[in-house]
Amino acid sequence: MNKRQLKDVLYEQVARIGKAVSSPKRLEIVELLAQGEKTVEQLTSELGIDIKLTSSHLRALREAHLVTSRKEGKYVIYRLTGEDVAGLWVLLREVAQRHLLDLRLALGEMVAAPDKLLTLDRATLLQQARDGEVIMIDVRPSEEYAHAHLPFARSMPINEIAARLHELPKDKQIVAYCRGPFCLFSEEAYQLLSGHGYRVHKLLDGVSEWQAAGLTLAT
Repeated sequence: MNKRQLKDVLYEQVARIGKAVSSPKRLEIVELLAQGEKTVEQLTSELGIDIKLTSSHLRALREAHLVTSRKEGKYVIYRLTGEDVAGLWVLLREVAQRHLLDLRLALGEMVAAPDKLLTLDRATLLQQARDGEVIMIDVRPSEEYAHAHLPFARSMPINEIAARLHELPKDKQIVAYCRGPFCLFSEEAYQLLSGHGYRVHKLLDGVSEWQAAGLTLAT
């Protein structure tokens, strides 16, 4: 193999990763699996597509060694092959956000009112959560919280908040987070809690963003 052929092989191998994540649905799968293991059926429900298409996307990710699977009874359960795969998703999103105006506009629509967002830096938030000055709630499904969550956060899935309002003090700031900037659970939590008179803010970070920043997660 000459030098030109060798270079072509090197770039081709790296391009396998690019091809694998070139689909919006496959990027969403990576984000979902960054929250913990999920069955094909769970992914299909989250993605809003049929199971055959989900399996096709998973096959493309598996061929690029970005995901792996195991069988448990009649279920096939998928997970990421490493934390660096979740970090790749965060990096791609951040680069896209810096360079693509359409993405920034779409995110702006999701946020709508800037005062919804928490303005504290991560270190200050961590200190205040440790001291009990703010109450941080993880509004993802409980199994995702069990896999990994931000330190000092308590699990309060979005479908349980209305029945558990009595657990939240009204004299302290509430900080809600979910899977990251593209997740809508924290927006639902914000609307619900603010409607009941709570001082609440949204945190755009999820576990992937926290991990990508080199910060420790709790399990």
